[in-house]
Parts: sequence; C-alpha cells; structure tokens
Amino acid sequence: MTGRSVETDDDDADDEADEGRPDAHLRDLDPGAGCTEIWEHLSEERDEE
Repeated sequence: MTGRSVETDDDDADDEADEGRPDAHLRDLDPGAGCTEIWEHLSEERDEE
C-alpha cells in the first residue's frame, strides 16, 4: 500500500466521513505535497472564508 488516495465515484460520501478528521482540511492536496503547496492551500482556504 502506497498511502495514496484514489478518487472514486463515492468521494462525496468519503468527504462527509472525513469531515471529522483533524486533517480533513488537507484532503485536496496531492500526495507528496511540500511545505509551499500546503501553505498555498491553507492560504486559499482562509481567503474563501
């Protein structure tokens, strides 16, 4: 197992189940994302709020 997530048709159900996870806000990041990608993602999320 590589730890990579695979998108499926039931991702909406997975998203609802993931909401309770402490790292749910990072689920849209690509596996292997570095510090810069994470920072940009968090910044974009903050701008949307």
